[in-house]
Amino acid sequence: MTGNQKAQGPKHKQDLTRRKVVVAGGAAVAAVGVGGALAMTASADETTATASTTATASSTAEVCYQLTSETTEGPYYIDADKIRQDITEDKEGIPLTLTLKVIDSETCKPIGNAAVDIWHCDALGVYSGYESMSTGGGGTPPTDAPSGTPTGTPTGEPPSGAPTGGTGGGHQEPTDDERYLRGTWKTDKQGRVTFKTIFPGWYQGRCVHIHTKVHVDGEWTDAGYEGGHTCHTGQFFFDEDSVLASAEVEPYSTSTTERTTLTEDTIYDQSGTKGGLLKLKYNKKNIAKGVTGSLTMGVAPDETHDST
Repeated sequence: MTGNQKAQGPKHKQDLTRRKVVVAGGAAVAAVGVGGALAMTASADETTATASTTATASSTAEVCYQLTSETTEGPYYIDADKIRQDITEDKEGIPLTLTLKVIDSETCKPIGNAAVDIWHCDALGVYSGYESMSTGGGGTPPTDAPSGTPTGTPTGEPPSGAPTGGTGGGHQEPTDDERYLRGTWKTDKQGRVTFKTIFPGWYQGRCVHIHTKVHVDGEWTDAGYEGGHTCHTGQFFFDEDSVLASAEVEPYSTSTTERTTLTEDTIYDQSGTKGGLLKLKYNKKNIAKGVTGSLTMGVAPDETHDST
């Protein structure tokens, strides 16, 4: 981080054997594989089971989390450029308070002193540091945008040159010195970190989202966060009701960009909170007053997932 971070150790695929259920009292540990019956939840204070396990699940059971989905970093990451919690600067938009918790998906223990990055576009789809490239309202999409015509509404194709498959493009060097809507902060002893920002807008080819990285085993210094490795690269997503509500509020309502819905997006894996879908709270009659979002990220701290 701060130009000095280097990944340590090889990158590994997700270890599906890490998905476990820890029953209160520690007497029984049941492995949950792909397609397992138990549905993992996104917050430590809520547990949800499918019908097949409801009868046997205790209300006092502690549920460990599946590994949170890894996604593309996208082209617009800037390494630990701003160590701060309030990343809004002077950008207009619906206030968003984002509270995240980082835990070891195998042990359920919180991971303190981790460095969490978030970055996202403004209300009109523009990324700081890349204003000339991420033109927002109807311009050329970033290179992590999927190609092809989305089904249903909205319609339209991204401009030619976008990569196929939605797997993400390579990193691009910044084109300007702006750094709004970017920040890095450390988790506390409970693994929590909170950011102040705005509800993101959208750009052609992608649904509304926020990028994130989690770094561990580094050192916090006066200069920022140095060393360690990236154990998670992901994205956070917003349900359709909240996005439709935001689209009625200025400046979002002035966007002329065709919007890709959550179900049309080729990077979101449609797996709910495991895939990064945020838990949101806001006044349904007046979203402009502000939104709170939260998510628990289950990570493998001994693994490297840096999206390279």
